[in-house]
Amino acid sequence: MSKEIILDRLWALEDSPYRDFTANLIPTVEKSRIIGVRTPAMRALAKELVKHYPTEAMSFLEELPHYYYEENNLHGFIIEQLKDFDKAMQYTERFLPYIDNWATCDTFAPKIFLKYPEETLKHIKQWITSKETYTVRYGIGLLLSNYLDALFKEEYLTWVAKITSDKYYINMMIAWYLATALAKQYEATLPYLEAKTLAPFVQNKSIQKARESKRITPEIKEYLLTLKVQKS
Repeated sequence: MSKEIILDRLWALEDSPYRDFTANLIPTVEKSRIIGVRTPAMRALAKELVKHYPTEAMSFLEELPHYYYEENNLHGFIIEQLKDFDKAMQYTERFLPYIDNWATCDTFAPKIFLKYPEETLKHIKQWITSKETYTVRYGIGLLLSNYLDALFKEEYLTWVAKITSDKYYINMMIAWYLATALAKQYEATLPYLEAKTLAPFVQNKSIQKARESKRITPEIKEYLLTLKVQKS
């Protein structure tokens, strides 16, 4: 099964209305590069490829850059299927510079990374200092999904709070991270908002997202309102 056949499989899953919907969600990707395939169908295809056509699946991971948005998502979903940590990390590192939109960035997270949290953190610490927008976003996203519960340490908050960027998709992820951290690790996170040293957009967006959360009490939501800052 060649890359062309894999692409044919993606086209066979085309959903035109979903293509229009997706194009509106990811303005950084031209509509001509979107086929319109739903995520569950792409995950199922990735699982099939790794199980029944492993050689072709691994060859697909070598075929960078891809043209279609769905090829990139399928790429990430194939990486998710890998059971070997070193291999999954190797292919993730190679793939990150090619990610060009928030949806691809946020959609794949190999479960094997959860089994090696300390090793993964070493890479996250490098990713969040990258010059690549979606590499930074990916690192923050993993801190959000994997390190705000049992694996939480306050130093991770400091890592994220120290990130300064003029990139919208980085700042939005910082805000999502802090809002989620307020819900899960309130006592540790609150001082970062009270200090008012975050960029105004990040400060206010974090508060907005936290106030939208059902996991935060009305009393805390009212207090968070007092921490909003004027945009410079």
